[in-house]
Amino acid sequence: MGTVSISRCAWAGSDPLYLAYHDEEWGVPSRDDRHLFEMLVLEGAQAGLSWITILRKRENYRRAFDGFDIEKVARYNTRRIESLLKDPGIVRNRMKIEAAVANARAALEAIEERGSLNALLWELVGGRPIVNRWRALRELPAKTAESTAMSKALLKRGFRFVGPTICYAFMQAVGMVNDHTVDCFRYAQLTRGDAR
Repeated sequence: MGTVSISRCAWAGSDPLYLAYHDEEWGVPSRDDRHLFEMLVLEGAQAGLSWITILRKRENYRRAFDGFDIEKVARYNTRRIESLLKDPGIVRNRMKIEAAVANARAALEAIEERGSLNALLWELVGGRPIVNRWRALRELPAKTAESTAMSKALLKRGFRFVGPTICYAFMQAVGMVNDHTVDCFRYAQLTRGDAR
C-alpha cells in the first residue's frame, strides 16, 4: 500500500515547522487579542526576512516579549528595549522592537475604546473571513484594498510596521482571508468552518 499524498499550498514546502504552521494555524480565524498582537509583532519583524526565519525564532519572541502580554509589552521602557537589542533569539532591529512596544500601547488604547483588539481588526473585513479562490500561488496578491484600509486605520492609531503588505500577510495568518489555494486540503476545511 502506498502513502496517501496530501495536497497543500506550494509555499508550505517540506520543513516540519512550516508544515505544522500551514496545517494547523495559517488561515485559521483568530479572535484572541493576545494571538492577534503576537501576529502583528511577528509579521512586522518579518519585514525583509523570510517567514521561516521568524517561525524559528517564535518561541524566543514569546519568551522575550512576556508571552505577548499586551499590557506588559506596553510598559517596556528604554532599558528593556536595550536589553531586547542584545537578545540573539529575536531579530535585533531597533525600529522593529520599538514598533512592537508602540503597537502594544496602541492596542491598549484600541482595547479601552473598542473593548478588544479583535473588534477593531475584524471590523475591517466586515467581521467575517474573506474566502478567495486562488488556483496557484502566483495569483495571491501582496496587498489588497482591505489591507490598505487596515494599514491606514492602524497607522492613524499609532501602530508601526503595518504597511499594506504586512497587513495582508497578517490577515492571511489570522484567517481574515482564506488564501489557501483551492487544491489545498485546508481550503475546504476552513471554508466549511472546520478550523481545527
